[in-house]
Amino acid sequence: MRGIHPLSNLTIFLVSAIVFMIIICFALAVKPFNKALNYSVSENFQSALDSFQKQYGFPGATAAYVLRDGTAGTAATGLADIESCRPMTTESRMLAASIGKTFVAATTLALSCEGVLDLDAPVSFWLGEKKWFHHLPNHNEITLRHLLTHSSGLPDHVHLDSFANSVSHKWRGKYTPFLPEDLIEFVLDLPPLFEAGKGWRYTDTGYILIGLVIEEATGRSVWDEITDRFLAPLSLRLTTPSDRPILPGLAAGYLETDNRFGFPQKTTNENGVMAWHPGFEWTGGGLVSNSSDLALWGWLLYRGSAMSCSYMAELLNSVPISEESADIQYGAGVAIYLTGSYGPVYGHGGWIPGYCSSLRYYSEHGISIAFQINTDFGIMDDSTTVIREMESCFAEILISGIGEKKIIK
Repeated sequence: MRGIHPLSNLTIFLVSAIVFMIIICFALAVKPFNKALNYSVSENFQSALDSFQKQYGFPGATAAYVLRDGTAGTAATGLADIESCRPMTTESRMLAASIGKTFVAATTLALSCEGVLDLDAPVSFWLGEKKWFHHLPNHNEITLRHLLTHSSGLPDHVHLDSFANSVSHKWRGKYTPFLPEDLIEFVLDLPPLFEAGKGWRYTDTGYILIGLVIEEATGRSVWDEITDRFLAPLSLRLTTPSDRPILPGLAAGYLETDNRFGFPQKTTNENGVMAWHPGFEWTGGGLVSNSSDLALWGWLLYRGSAMSCSYMAELLNSVPISEESADIQYGAGVAIYLTGSYGPVYGHGGWIPGYCSSLRYYSEHGISIAFQINTDFGIMDDSTTVIREMESCFAEILISGIGEKKIIK
């Protein structure tokens, strides 16, 4: 889902970005943790976030980490709302977008542990009686595992022109413009991308189907399942379903002028209410969150502590995203990078108009890092590499620097 806000304050940010075009990670790498500078790791972390904001001119951001021993740190920079000059704080919330898939997948694994769901059973077992089901590409072959790993062969409704056109005509309504089954309709009777289990293609549509399976199997709302299993017991207090336009603590997001959904250039109005209903994302994402919560969630999930049953084998049971990229795989709602400077990395990214998020867990070091930015301008069109640079820089600071000084919680 893609923007720039033409207001003068944001323009100033962008002009400043050109003037202050310095590479923060390079600067830190040259003299990363000189004790003479009297910087702690947490101060370096905050300084790096501030520098990225100045360099790239995004309105604001939050970032957080959890170290192997549970020590946590947070940072915030810039503005949560340009027009009102409201500062971004470490408690500011943003739409987490596809990182919500990690919660949907974890709920599926929990239900599998309990014997409620069979990951290798055909999806027809739960949804076969739906009127639309036999119009679904690969409907006879798709299993839950195929859906979890994006190996179902289903098209992705989010990137279809028919979906974008429909959203552009319906977003102004008071209520969510699409129910879950409305989203499924966009791919009905389309040819499959490949035979189920014989390829890989990212698809929100598959995760909408997982949400429907969870509700069919449990008789409960998928959000109640996620809240009761994870959000409440793990004290993820700033994470809630983004199922309404009023989301307390939400930072305003800023989009490109010509975004494909016809959304306004700012996600909220003067009262902080979202201009469009975020609920149509449903289980393709579906959560509003905060970097601190996301970092803690990643630390718990990827070290095997998010639930009482043994789930890591199924979580990491993965498929390569392509023959050319066999070292990048996708498991149950988790992207797995097998090679890199700091060993295997688990995590997920998230994008929805106006917001970009990143969650990474460095398994050999037991470190989880998350950050959120309240714009997608220059990010989704690949005109900048800010997300990758921030991921790399924060990892360098935390992995290389934790021995220099005592971390400030």
